[in-house]
Amino acid sequence: MGNRKAGMVREIAALSWPTIVEQALQTVVQFADSAMVGRIGAQASASVGMTTSVTWLVNAPLFAMGVGVLATIARASGAGDTDTAKRAASQSILLALVIGVCVGALTLAVSPFLPTWLGADPALHADGAAYFAIICAPMLFRASIVIFGSVLRAVGDMKTPMAVNLAVNAINVVLNYFLIYETHTAHLGPLSLLMPGAGWGVRGAAAATAVSYVAGGVAMFLAMMHNRKVSPRGIPLRLDKRIMGDCVRIGAPVALSRVGACLGQVVFSSQVTRLGTTALAAHSLALTAEQAFYIPGYGMQAAAATLCGNALGAGDGKRLASVARTSICMAAGVMAATGALLFLFPGFMMSIFTPDEEVIALGQNVLRIVAVSEPVFGASIILEGVFDGIGDTRTPLLISIATMWGVRILFTYICVNWLHLGLTAVWCCMVADNVSRGALLFARYARGRWKQAVGLQE
Repeated sequence: MGNRKAGMVREIAALSWPTIVEQALQTVVQFADSAMVGRIGAQASASVGMTTSVTWLVNAPLFAMGVGVLATIARASGAGDTDTAKRAASQSILLALVIGVCVGALTLAVSPFLPTWLGADPALHADGAAYFAIICAPMLFRASIVIFGSVLRAVGDMKTPMAVNLAVNAINVVLNYFLIYETHTAHLGPLSLLMPGAGWGVRGAAAATAVSYVAGGVAMFLAMMHNRKVSPRGIPLRLDKRIMGDCVRIGAPVALSRVGACLGQVVFSSQVTRLGTTALAAHSLALTAEQAFYIPGYGMQAAAATLCGNALGAGDGKRLASVARTSICMAAGVMAATGALLFLFPGFMMSIFTPDEEVIALGQNVLRIVAVSEPVFGASIILEGVFDGIGDTRTPLLISIATMWGVRILFTYICVNWLHLGLTAVWCCMVADNVSRGALLFARYARGRWKQAVGLQE
């Protein structure tokens, strides 16, 4: 028993570490991105930060279809059905094309009006609208990164998506340096170098991100086409109703869940904007800082989704349960440790992004609040991955929407508009949402009724 458990831990760790490294370095790059923009001032940070929740909304259908493709291919792979896996990869190309074009057109159409809808300070409107439009222009390539990356992860290739995303982020950071700032002199010890710069500010950060998306989308597509386990070469690029139906059936509830949650995030952020530019900057930067501390959970989520999908395809209920239990324990334990670090050093984390003492003080207070909920959040991340991997996505949809709107949004509205409380109360509402969602997901998993929904016998 001990050897089997140790073997399971090693297997989960082997599949998790590329995703953990990928997300860790992505977060480092995002930190650098936020710090670069933050050096311009709190107004620049707020201009970028106010669209963060809408960006999550935009990503929702991309990640949802990625889940549908991953679950379909992982199940086929577990059953040894290579033909279905490759046909599903072919359908992923159609999904990327349709979603990329449609979502891209929609986001470009709404970008001029977005800051007004969010209730942002008029001084932030021009930069906020331009930033959002520029990063959404290459939506087809963003869809390619997410969906084709899911195809590769479904057959256990975690390293290639890691490498592609690392390259994307490296391009982003380098271009940030040259596009955000004016031409200036850099001092390296005794050396003084004249560094060219476009001086585009917030728009420069957006342009750097857009170029990196294009490079990443092309690279991820080529990587999928060269993967022997799942390459759709030789398969006609036409609609396969059965496989596409499976992908959409699994992905649609995830899309609705993410859209519902992200719309909630938009409403949530609109409430934060009412607290003023300083609160909005502290909120945005604290969200960025927190991301570093739940990276292990999302790394293990990808492994849990793949392994559970494989186990379901093979009809191995005991292995599925073992993967789920082990992943939950690992994620909760690791995130308890990262949460402790976040609780101890919140001021340092905030100081990475801004020199503004008022923003730092406000941000460190809310980071300490969220730190105590990290273990529960880690368990809920894994449970979402388990349900996504086996294709049981309907009930988690209802749970996500219920806690987002019935806990976070409702009580944030009361705190801000009726009780006139500040950012600390708002983050307490956010933590309550995370904890209640984790508790409901765990209750569903423990009851075991989901086994009937996916056709798994006791």
